[in-house]
Amino acid sequence: MVMHLVFWQLKDEALGRDKDENARLIKDGLEGLVGVVPGLRQAHVGRNENGGPYDLALAAVFDSAAALHAYETHPAHQQVRALVTQVRLDRAAVDFTAEEEL
Repeated sequence: MVMHLVFWQLKDEALGRDKDENARLIKDGLEGLVGVVPGLRQAHVGRNENGGPYDLALAAVFDSAAALHAYETHPAHQQVRALVTQVRLDRAAVDFTAEEEL
């Protein structure tokens, strides 16, 4: 199992919408990929409750690293990514295998 964590800082306004509207569209788009993208088990998107530079986060669970790599180029994901790219100021991501020991 691979965890994919992504954090975004969103623009205050983009594409004629405010930050909250764009956050909702991102949430709906990414969570809607479960059952569409093979190997994507779960996707949860939420607002940052702690303040700081990032507004929105994705926590996604994939069957394998191969499934995560396939997700990156899947056409349905590419549609959501196109929106995110236009409404974000910054992005950070971390991927890790959940079974690994530290």
